Amino acid sequence: MLTAADIMTRSVVCAKPNDTVAIVARLLSDHDISAVPVCDASGAVIGMISEGDLIAPVGEQNIARRTWWLGLLADGMDLAPSFLDCIKVENRSVGDLMVSPVITASPETTVPQLADLLVKHHVKRLPIVKDGKLVGIVSRADLVQAFARTPDAIVEAL
Repeated sequence: MLTAADIMTRSVVCAKPNDTVAIVARLLSDHDISAVPVCDASGAVIGMISEGDLIAPVGEQNIARRTWWLGLLADGMDLAPSFLDCIKVENRSVGDLMVSPVITASPETTVPQLADLLVKHHVKRLPIVKDGKLVGIVSRADLVQAFARTPDAIVEAL
């Protein structure tokens, strides 16, 4: 039976928790991907950051909410420019925006188990972790490609 190790992408682009929105946006754009795991200095996966996570803070709904909170905080007074600079979206770190905890799988996880995890948790990709370190990533597209290459994998899964 096919496992994560058989179908995963092994060279995974990662972000660091202190990376800025601009750095991650460049990573996603340069590599033509829609999300990356966030790894600490030891290589452990501590979060995921996606296009949606980067886009959400600049939406009109969030801007209106931010304006309301700032008005409440200021209560008729001017807020310090350094505070306003600190809370700008472009200055926020990945650690502030990432999704955590992360649903992960091991290299031995079978294709049916991977499919179950993706569906159950409503995620599009699973970091593959061995001994606490990121060793690959499996996306929904990887599963579909595996089915296209190995139709028997679908039969085995049933």
